[in-house]
Amino acid sequence: MPSSIHHVCEPPYAYALDEYRLNVRLKVRRRGAATCQALYADRYDSPGTELPILMERVGSDRHSDYYEAILPALKRKVRYLFLVQMNDGDSYWVGERGTFAQRELAGSFQFPYVCREEIPRVPDWAHEAVFYQIFPDRFHNGDSNINPGDVQPWDAVEKPTPLSRYGGDLQGVIDRLDYLVELGVNAVYLNPIFVSPSNHKYDTTDYYTIDAAFGDLDTFKQLVKQAHERGIRVVLDAVFNHSGDQLFAFQDVMEKGEQSSYRDWYYIDAYPVVQEPVPNYETFGNGIATMPKLNTSNREVTQYLLDVAEYWIREAGIDGWRLDVANEVDRRFWQLLRERVKGIDDQQLLVGEFMHDASPWLHGDQFDGVMNYLFREAALDFFARQNIGAETFTELLTSLQMRYTDQAYSAMMQLLGSHDTERFLTACLNGGRGWNSQETALARMRLAVCLQMTMPGMPVVYYGDEVGMEGRNDPDCRRPMIWDEEKRDAATYELFQSMIALRKKYVSLTRGTMRFVFADEATNAFGFLRQTDSEVAYVIINNGTHPYAVPAPPLKDRLHACAMIDGLTGDRYTLTACGQWESADGAVPTAVPFGCVVLIAGIDR
Repeated sequence: MPSSIHHVCEPPYAYALDEYRLNVRLKVRRRGAATCQALYADRYDSPGTELPILMERVGSDRHSDYYEAILPALKRKVRYLFLVQMNDGDSYWVGERGTFAQRELAGSFQFPYVCREEIPRVPDWAHEAVFYQIFPDRFHNGDSNINPGDVQPWDAVEKPTPLSRYGGDLQGVIDRLDYLVELGVNAVYLNPIFVSPSNHKYDTTDYYTIDAAFGDLDTFKQLVKQAHERGIRVVLDAVFNHSGDQLFAFQDVMEKGEQSSYRDWYYIDAYPVVQEPVPNYETFGNGIATMPKLNTSNREVTQYLLDVAEYWIREAGIDGWRLDVANEVDRRFWQLLRERVKGIDDQQLLVGEFMHDASPWLHGDQFDGVMNYLFREAALDFFARQNIGAETFTELLTSLQMRYTDQAYSAMMQLLGSHDTERFLTACLNGGRGWNSQETALARMRLAVCLQMTMPGMPVVYYGDEVGMEGRNDPDCRRPMIWDEEKRDAATYELFQSMIALRKKYVSLTRGTMRFVFADEATNAFGFLRQTDSEVAYVIINNGTHPYAVPAPPLKDRLHACAMIDGLTGDRYTLTACGQWESADGAVPTAVPFGCVVLIAGIDR
């Protein structure tokens, strides 16, 4: 039994929320515990003076229940241990020595002094951020005078190839800023915009210069200025794992070999350097000769890239960086980048690109958050592929949330698709048992958006998803944006617009905790609560083919006047003292097939 209880005194099981509060988590075998208590005291207080606090069960995955408690740390020095009372009647003490039936044997966990500088912090604006990702060549052509010579017609029937260019540019983004305001987003993530020979710009030639096909420095400054005037933040894409083979440093190595002063900027296996038929140096991916891997443990490389990051913050006023291939760069570099960037402005956002569990990078010393591809994978399984039900889906989301601190999870880019993936609508069309119609696929995608816009983190809209764009994997997912209103799906756009507006209206949807309250496997529906001290949002997702009558929420005894309002329709509902829906005609809130209900209420303190 002791092996079924787990805690370590480090994130995400123990971490500071602020200078005077410590969040602790305990993982226990599912349905194994009756109650869990945390006992805490100042580190220097006498043994036996610990105060108990009942822990809250905050979620469950397939094998475990998770419990949490917030411990006061008024002197910023805390020791603590746990008492777990099992359903079978046994009790266990959990401390740094292990899990024992006797308290004296368990010992206590000793949390390090809560240093102000080491508390995990993310930019305050991240909580309210709704991102829009733009692949610059494919969004809008605002200045045809700078088109590359081989530009394709914007509405060409042929699908994009890896070499296609369409003439999208920074002026095009400026021209469409009012469109973004209308949609409701308040942050933009731009794929790379620096000089590069490719259309995607992930093979950087000059980190200090805007690619001429996109515009120039003045145009970019104007974009940032006008975006800020509209309340929109701007985050750039940095490729620091590798450079392009035309970067000055790699060109020097190609020319001078071992005599090059830049030879240690890269991982060269032999001299002379050759690119064909197989490069004799390390690259991004599998032997991509045009993308030699940078040695970010080299001081000169580190200094160069840190200077690049600082330059664009100071020169253009950007609001942060998304860092490409973040898991392949040494962590000390990311720590130095954070120190440099946050030293300029602690409201700068740092988001890493990860396709997997990123918890080691999210302890507060490297990234604020990451691109949460694990959320996308779970959403694909539930909404698009339809190969898991509501119980498994909520378990996956709980497990994912419990991997990270609250701060990190609030700064996760919660995405359904990107420039590197099949579009979510296309996945819905091809998913399930192959019977999805266009209408059903759109409904499933919209429902996934309802979840994306009501859960913690920073929702990301990949350009064109809001109008029903389709596309298989790269390069097909990078088709030019549809601006012809007759070719756009108006209902999908309206859904995005209304869900973004709903998120921005209610603080519980941006800063509230998230707790799943039910998962109905038979109907494929689930519900969760987002809660602050003053407000609760009760969100129901119905991924089934029949209407779903919403069960009463578990917070009935604290709801202000026992009343809830549907955030999407404005309909009002009341609860009896027994926790049942009450109405003159017997109506209860109902989620239509592939529908979402968001009920909002104030909370009595």
